[in-house]
Amino acid sequence: MIRIAVQSKGRLFEDTITLLAEAGIKIPSSKRTLLVQSPNFPVEVLYLRDDDIPQSVATGVADLGIVGENEFVERGEDAEVVRRLGFSRCRLSLAIPKGIEYSGMEWFEGRKIATSYPGILRTFLKEKGVKADVHVITGSVEISPGIGLADAIFDIVSSGSTLVSNNLREVEIVMQSEALLIANKALDTEKRAILDDLLFRIEAVKAAEDKKYVLMNVPSERLQEVIAVLPGAKSPTVMPLATPGWNSVHTVIDEKRFWEVISQLKVLGAQGILVIPIEKMIL
Repeated sequence: MIRIAVQSKGRLFEDTITLLAEAGIKIPSSKRTLLVQSPNFPVEVLYLRDDDIPQSVATGVADLGIVGENEFVERGEDAEVVRRLGFSRCRLSLAIPKGIEYSGMEWFEGRKIATSYPGILRTFLKEKGVKADVHVITGSVEISPGIGLADAIFDIVSSGSTLVSNNLREVEIVMQSEALLIANKALDTEKRAILDDLLFRIEAVKAAEDKKYVLMNVPSERLQEVIAVLPGAKSPTVMPLATPGWNSVHTVIDEKRFWEVISQLKVLGAQGILVIPIEKMIL
């Protein structure tokens, strides 16, 4: 049995539970229980505040954790980063009131900056040679300039709508952040084996992201031209049809290039194109 610490609420919680479900791991829903066990995989989920997850993993209270990179870096705990998960993306940025002219990092010299991430901010300011007054706030950082508590803020930015609603503008991006899978460095052999199994499932889910399975009928005289434009995994599958002069071609196409490739296939004579979403992909 392995224990994984997960944020108890919010977008990271939702993305994490979705990932586990897609990996075939059932987690009973419970709003009152802090520790729940999966009925079909040797894992139990410990629900914690996001800022408590790095320490819980580093000290062995939990074996694994899924946490935002911003929290992991801020806490500075000694845990192993096993995999970047690619969801719950955001950035940590400096923002100032709209209408104020910004000349560069020197603007912050001697200013008061409100933040929930003093460690990351102080490191950044030191690297830039800027001396500022870092004011630590645990919530609603964005209102600080509006009430005269600070001259600027350093906080998480996703869409930027919160900054706009508080009459602020982003002027410096300090770091990009995403969800991380972290592990205690002293996992025993049994727990490492469970982690490997979990990673195998996660890799299958992540490999299938933004991929489409495409089937089409292609005239034999255009077959090599069609194959040449397909960006699929390894080589496509080609099977002759009952109708002479035609083949069925199967391949995987990345969502980002999907319409571009489909347009080329149509020009080359592909017909009966069928597009199927991919749930898992074992590479």
